[in-house]
Amino acid sequence: MQINTFKTLLLGLLLSLSFVVKANESIEEKSDEKDFNVTDMIMHHIKDAHDFHIMDWDGHAISFPLPVILWTNDGLVTFMSSEFHHNDDGTIVVEKGGQKFIKFHEEIYYANDEADHGSYVSFDPEHHPTNVAPLDFSITKLVFSMFMSMILLLLIFGFSARAYNRSENGVPTGIAKFTEPLIVFIRDEVAIPNIGEKHYKRFLPFLLTLFFFIWINNIMGLIPFFPFSGNLSGNIAFTGVLALITFIITTFVANKDYWKHIFWMPGVPVPMKLFLAPIEFMGIFIKPISLMIRLFANISAGHIIVLSLISLIFIAKSIWIAPASVIFSVFISVIEVLVVAIQAYIFTMLTALYIGSAMEEHEHEH
Repeated sequence: MQINTFKTLLLGLLLSLSFVVKANESIEEKSDEKDFNVTDMIMHHIKDAHDFHIMDWDGHAISFPLPVILWTNDGLVTFMSSEFHHNDDGTIVVEKGGQKFIKFHEEIYYANDEADHGSYVSFDPEHHPTNVAPLDFSITKLVFSMFMSMILLLLIFGFSARAYNRSENGVPTGIAKFTEPLIVFIRDEVAIPNIGEKHYKRFLPFLLTLFFFIWINNIMGLIPFFPFSGNLSGNIAFTGVLALITFIITTFVANKDYWKHIFWMPGVPVPMKLFLAPIEFMGIFIKPISLMIRLFANISAGHIIVLSLISLIFIAKSIWIAPASVIFSVFISVIEVLVVAIQAYIFTMLTALYIGSAMEEHEHEH
């Protein structure tokens, strides 16, 4: 018991130290500024980017560039993000295919002909860029992280399948010892109870993919210094696509009883039917929206809380607040280790519940 507690605390400490390193890098980047902007630092680390910022060395940024893929008025344009020199304030112009591009707050725009105070970005009265933006299909760090998680997922289950093929008595060996309990758990505790034994096999592969895909991405996003990781589940576009897939599946597999209970609930007086129908109809869309927001908000909140606690050291500009800041960060980081798995489980369970409710056959008394 003591060994397990020590391992958990050590893991939390390592995660917290990684956030300290990241926060310190942001402070070094903004060392010329009078005030440390906590909001800018936090948002910098949870949003998407066109490269992986590894560290700063001797005043120069060391980063891993990613491909920039743009569809412009003159067709497809590609180049590496390193040509922006890790600069996103609109002062570096990249000229490709007779067109000029700038990067401002990780968004790529066409550059203006004339620079305004060293920047090629024009702003409206509310300080929003007015430059025209090409269609951006770039491989950003979140997209790259997603590809990495997909490869990792294929390797995990590929090696698990090979372990079963090598096993003569069907007993799992190697990595299969890790994957089998999780697969059995999703089957017996999520798929069968919510969908039913009659239909669960059709959706079990989707539920397993959903659970492991979300969990692996959550873990990768939990460790900021892990190579090529990103806060993927903290991006609402990612969670929105997963929720949309659940919505499409639920809508297409729904039987007539499901639609009948939404638009003309049996066994209920007609005035109440007219009152409940709009509410039930809105529920069709509220369910996937809640899936999207729940996963996005919980993962983002964990990162924001830890970074905020670490930032207290630099806001107070005192080493005496460091022990309390690190202790609370370790506590939140340990909780985050559990949250990333719980959120993957909740998303998968609710997906199974929605699919099961859409396929449920009701027996009505006449």
